[in-house]
Amino acid sequence: MTVLFIKHIDIEGPGTIADFLESNNVPHRTINPFKGDTYPDDPKTCSAIVSLGGPMNVYEEEKYPFLKLEDSFLRDAVRKEVPILGICLGAQLLAKACGAKVEKAKAKEIGWYKIPLTSKGKKDPLFRGIDNELNVFQWHGDTFNIPDGGVRLAESNICPNQAFRYGKNAYGIQFHVEVTKQMIQEWIEAYKGELDTLKGIVYPKKLIKESDVNGEAYNQQASQFFSNFFRLAGGLR
Repeated sequence: MTVLFIKHIDIEGPGTIADFLESNNVPHRTINPFKGDTYPDDPKTCSAIVSLGGPMNVYEEEKYPFLKLEDSFLRDAVRKEVPILGICLGAQLLAKACGAKVEKAKAKEIGWYKIPLTSKGKKDPLFRGIDNELNVFQWHGDTFNIPDGGVRLAESNICPNQAFRYGKNAYGIQFHVEVTKQMIQEWIEAYKGELDTLKGIVYPKKLIKESDVNGEAYNQQASQFFSNFFRLAGGLR
């Protein structure tokens, strides 16, 4: 079986996660539902599912019909206890599939942020070997509630819900662990209109400079994170 990546836009791909899997000889494939690719009939054919980011909102199903199909696919995967990692939009989709509300955040988080783990997050195997305060890259305007029965694992002042676990192996993280410097540069260009609305708050040159400064430690943190998740998913020994 293979790890399934779900992409929602060309420029938000698996990035360093795919690099990690390739270096550990873990098979993976990517589907592009926004281009008409279909979701697997049975999520249990996947060793794990990684739902990636995107600029759309989970409540825009009429505009993006594939989101409704993904909602059904993720609900089925959760029921069947297939390991899931949702990142940014993917986390919001997972939260919705688990019955939680997704809505506009009180402010956008774009750039590098310190995200502390909760007391339960510090004990969760997903964050084993990782500092209690994460240095992460963010780019989102929506936020998710924690599903009933879910566990909040990380938080921030702007968006109190930064990571959650539902069941034993479904995880949603609002921040990005997969980005490369090239991806960040592509996002700055592609989402220029959004950044223009935040002049005086978010500075593109600062994003690039901080990406250079944070790069090495960020990649080490991400590698440990991937190792933790795919061990939980049974894809690594």
